[in-house]
Amino acid sequence: MSTTPELDRELAELIQNNLREIPDFPEPGVLFRDITPLLANGPAFAKLIDGLAEKYRGKVDAIAGLESRGFILAAPLAIALGVGMLTIRKAGKLPGPVLGVDYELEYGSARMEIRPDSVKEGDRVLIIDDVLATGGTAAAAIELVEASGAEVEGICVLMELLALKGRDKLPGREVAALLSF
Repeated sequence: MSTTPELDRELAELIQNNLREIPDFPEPGVLFRDITPLLANGPAFAKLIDGLAEKYRGKVDAIAGLESRGFILAAPLAIALGVGMLTIRKAGKLPGPVLGVDYELEYGSARMEIRPDSVKEGDRVLIIDDVLATGGTAAAAIELVEASGAEVEGICVLMELLALKGRDKLPGREVAALLSF
């Protein structure tokens, strides 16, 4: 999924200008980058969604949002593109039947689930989230979408934390990170 470098730069600047950095959250030594100011800025949030729609128009049939901030991005993007939205949630949040995948976190494990009946066979799906960190959630989402019969067209995140090497868990996948730290 190619797009113009100008659009990517414009979206990166928009995100950067609307981030709040919180030192030592959720624990000492961590610099948390909060997208809440971006979401609260109506014109900036609309510009982000319009830019993402321009980037993916005609290339996807559905948007899969990852719990929870991915939902905030996926819903308006799906509307802007006129496509469906899929929810990929933490275990026990969706009524059955569900497909589930267990995956490893930095300290422990977790499970993500999807309603397979929400996915259309052969759909081209964009997975979207706010941050790519270790890559475990994104890898689980890919597995769920593909097990449901759809194709993962790409992964889009607002920010990528390079030191955590999340892309290593996504070999051969198109990953668009608008900002990298």
